[in-house]
Amino acid sequence: MTQRGQRATRIALAAALFLLALYTVRAFLPALGWAVVIAIAAWPAYRRYLAGWHGEGRTAPALLATAAIAILVLIPFLLLAVEAMRDARAVADWVIIAQREGVPMPDWLGTVPLVGPRLVHWWQDTLAQPVVPGVHRFAGLDSSVILLHTRKIGGALIHRVITFLFTLLTLFFLFRDGEWLAKQTIQAAERVIGPSGERLGMQMVRSIRGTLDGLVLVGLGEGAVLGVGYAIAGAPHAALLGALTAVAAMIPFGAPLLFLSVAALLAAQGAIVAAISIVALGFVVLFVADHFLRPIMIGGATKLPFLWVLLGILGGVETFGLLGLFLGPAIMAALVLLWQEVMPPREDTPSQAGSYRG
Repeated sequence: MTQRGQRATRIALAAALFLLALYTVRAFLPALGWAVVIAIAAWPAYRRYLAGWHGEGRTAPALLATAAIAILVLIPFLLLAVEAMRDARAVADWVIIAQREGVPMPDWLGTVPLVGPRLVHWWQDTLAQPVVPGVHRFAGLDSSVILLHTRKIGGALIHRVITFLFTLLTLFFLFRDGEWLAKQTIQAAERVIGPSGERLGMQMVRSIRGTLDGLVLVGLGEGAVLGVGYAIAGAPHAALLGALTAVAAMIPFGAPLLFLSVAALLAAQGAIVAAISIVALGFVVLFVADHFLRPIMIGGATKLPFLWVLLGILGGVETFGLLGLFLGPAIMAALVLLWQEVMPPREDTPSQAGSYRG
């Protein structure tokens, strides 16, 4: 076999083994992806942390950094869980009272244009009356159904915990051996792709960091502003709703679901002006974030028009789930860079166009 044939065989064997390895660990690919995204996003801060580390070795600082990130992730979820447990009793009491006495109709329901009388008639016939024997208006809340949903939620929760623990384990090794892994990855990319391999990797890294800044930081800002608006408008649990809005704002078109729900809750309580104010504030914040802040932060880092960034985000979420928020723009940025490497530059400058026309 010639040397070229041997090289082709090695490449084919390596590609087959790589695909087989991906298939073997397919259940843990989301955890690996999240670990890589977090490591890339946190690497500049981790480098500064290492510069001030006076101990020997990389195990201890990697362990401390991983523990710090775990705490930062767990604290919001624990706070949400505690708040949910506090409200669970109130929800159960409300269901019991609603079954026994019916759900009171809000005064503003009849003032809804066009459909107000129909809504009043429907509410009086279905929700305002107490539950009579044999009528299961809240049949979805009986014990068997609740037990079934609890088991499903418990299984999903166990799966999420295992994924999170494996993400932390992978993140620890990425922190500890990150520099060596980066050098090995660059060398492998240069061997396979050529001199553009390092530029391709750096473009994807910049894309992930820019997307993180544009989605996470802007989302936190949206949640903070709307949380203050919720508190001023008198919405219940304004801090919790603001935190949920911040999380939803990281997902495209997620924030409107939250602030419109809060507005509907306020409207159900009779606070029509406050509900309208929340809707107006929400769309103003959304307009500023989506048309000014995110295009600057994400598009500037990825060197892409925001349309391509948006397509990468939406397509990434559709394909990879929440992880696609970061993988989608990185893939689009890498594709555009490869396209620029392959295609010749444009030659339509004014002087050339003028000489051609002449």
